[in-house]
Amino acid sequence: MAKKFRVVVAEDHTILREGLVTLLDSLNDIEVVGQAEDGLKAIRAVEKLTPDLLMIDLSMPKMNGIAAIKDIKSRYKDTKILVLTVHKSESYILETFQAGADGYCLKYANYDELQMAIRHVLAGKPYLSPDVSEKVLEGYLEGRKNLKENSTWDNLTQREKEILKMVGEGHSNKQIADFLCISVKTVDKHRANLMKKLNIHNAANLTAYAIERGLVTR
Repeated sequence: MAKKFRVVVAEDHTILREGLVTLLDSLNDIEVVGQAEDGLKAIRAVEKLTPDLLMIDLSMPKMNGIAAIKDIKSRYKDTKILVLTVHKSESYILETFQAGADGYCLKYANYDELQMAIRHVLAGKPYLSPDVSEKVLEGYLEGRKNLKENSTWDNLTQREKEILKMVGEGHSNKQIADFLCISVKTVDKHRANLMKKLNIHNAANLTAYAIERGLVTR
């Protein structure tokens, strides 16, 4: 019997996640071994199951997809990661590949394109949806970082981005500390740094900025 590729699907929308699982289960050489509805659970699923492929959305609760990808790739280099997202901007694409993703597929893709993306990534080839400029991927792979504009956003640390996302989702400092396994004092410090860097002085405006960056939905 031919070996099946082991896949984990990380997507916070239940209907979409279950639909993806059904589609993947219809492929003879794919076995869905786990599911996750947020970034932290995606990391735990990879730790427990060591799949061949992780399919993950970027806009995820608790920990965003980019942060999860960076964490996973730092420890599980053999696990391929295919992003499935609605985000088409160059900044998202570049940041995603810099975090370690192997492929970037838009949710607007049809089933044939999704299969192509999966095959490319499992074969060790980078994949980028044709609906976004291939120059973005080429520029990244060749080390031409000039496509990425320097901005206040780029000056935020990954931890600050995680905390910004969770503030935008309405979590208290205590809840954020529990989620990230850090002290409330550390959360306070990161939050103060965030406000200083962004020149934002209240939680409402932090939430508005998180929505603008696509970290959370309205």
